[in-house]
Amino acid sequence: MNRLYSFAAAALLAVPLCALANESAPSADKKADDKHSTEKHAGAGDADAPLDPHLLPLQVETTGSVVIGGKKIDYRAVAGTLIIDDKKDEPAASMSYVAYFRREAGAQRPVTFLYNGGPGSATVWLHMGAFGPRRVVTGDGERGPSAPYQVVNNEYSLLDVSDLVFIDAPSTGFGKIIARDPDKDKDKQRVKQKELEKDFLGVDEDVRAFGIFIEKFLSKFQRWNSPKYLFGESYGTTRSAALAYSLQTTHRTDLNGVILLSQILNFDHSADAPQANPGVDLPYALVLPTFAAGAWHHKKLPGAPRDLVSLLDEVKRYALSDYLLALAKGANLGATERRAVAQKLHEYTGLSVEYLEKSNLRVNGGQFGKMLLDAEDMTVGRLDSRYAGPTLDSLDKEADYDPQASAISSAYIAAYNDYVRSTLKFGTDEIYKASNYDAHWNFAHKQPGFGEPSEGTPNVMLDLAAAMKMNARLKVMLNSGYYDMATPFFAADYEMDHLPIPASLRKNIETHYYEAGHMMYVNTAALKMLHEQVARFIAGTDNH
Repeated sequence: MNRLYSFAAAALLAVPLCALANESAPSADKKADDKHSTEKHAGAGDADAPLDPHLLPLQVETTGSVVIGGKKIDYRAVAGTLIIDDKKDEPAASMSYVAYFRREAGAQRPVTFLYNGGPGSATVWLHMGAFGPRRVVTGDGERGPSAPYQVVNNEYSLLDVSDLVFIDAPSTGFGKIIARDPDKDKDKQRVKQKELEKDFLGVDEDVRAFGIFIEKFLSKFQRWNSPKYLFGESYGTTRSAALAYSLQTTHRTDLNGVILLSQILNFDHSADAPQANPGVDLPYALVLPTFAAGAWHHKKLPGAPRDLVSLLDEVKRYALSDYLLALAKGANLGATERRAVAQKLHEYTGLSVEYLEKSNLRVNGGQFGKMLLDAEDMTVGRLDSRYAGPTLDSLDKEADYDPQASAISSAYIAAYNDYVRSTLKFGTDEIYKASNYDAHWNFAHKQPGFGEPSEGTPNVMLDLAAAMKMNARLKVMLNSGYYDMATPFFAADYEMDHLPIPASLRKNIETHYYEAGHMMYVNTAALKMLHEQVARFIAGTDNH
């Protein structure tokens, strides 16, 4: 799940590293990594202070198979942690991951790094919902059956075209951020911990950690000459844009492709709380087609039903013309024109003309989620407006929870916690942290070409543009769901249309839409299409 505007490491301490599914011994890489970690940090800080066991890399290997397109694919799975230094070059964080390698495939096979968003989410969602070899079955557009949840062979896993590395962000999954020299005074230790977290929990800090992780992974598994891809969802797309630029400039590592799922590059386009930024009306226009999709799905639009795609094309034209011009007039908008705009918004959203006028023609995602089915005392989902659930408080102004999140979260968390321990043999005595949304996140971001980090809402459009300019072969793929109010598809289109790149590079961007929400893979038809599109994208850009 992604908090974005709404979810791996010392596992295995009680499980011997030789307790693998096939009873194989730890790999040579594992032994070397442990030796390297011990030697590198011997004598650092207090010579008598033992290195926390969570700051030693871990690795467990198992084997398995998955059937994709009727063909059996055997793979080697590696679950483990890599250690990331703080800005003082001291070991300070473990990042957990699960990697799947197709057996008997060469080192030049494509490798794709996947992660969810938040910020503060682990990567259980993409792992168990989209592209891992096993996926959990949930309801599509509604709550599915209760436990025991069904985990099935994932015929839409991307293992047919690429090796896969699912990475948990720092402080999520089995990963930990740990001060090397613990203080006996608990209050002082908490202060140390908070200070250390500043090296990892922020836009640029997070990109730094992921860059180090990828560099270490490529070395550990000898994959430097593989075609490389980033696959980020939600805030993971923000990460991908900045990370693509950082990998090129800091790590001298080019990418073959960047795959974006439910994109947000400029946070000023969020429809969550645009009222807090009066005078900036663009978010209302960019979310309008998404409102229309939700109202269409729930049959709340007046008049005869029509084709969804044709409807959305019409709403997009209106949103960036008459609607945005009317909003730009502010207090100078006349009563007659104001009434006409409210009437048109009623036709596109299903909300009453009176409510729209009272809202000053400006409705955010939370208000739409609360009001669309208000007569039935139901709330629609923010991440996927096809979902609906009973309203918690009928007097609330905005939606008070997300029916989609509540419908699927338990299934994903339970399925992964069972799978990682029973199948991957990892994390037996550890807690898997699906999210860390309580941590303070530093949104300041240093954009390419600017000397100092920019405060306020981040914008990584310049990062992606710079990455594309520096590597003219870099291809970008955008995937959007029509029912996603967290990262509206029209806002993502707007960002791509405004990337500061030459016309010659626009052919490097491709866009695909799905009749689903933020996590489009909960819809089996959308997941099938997503697999087909991404597999084709990778096959067309690996330069083999």
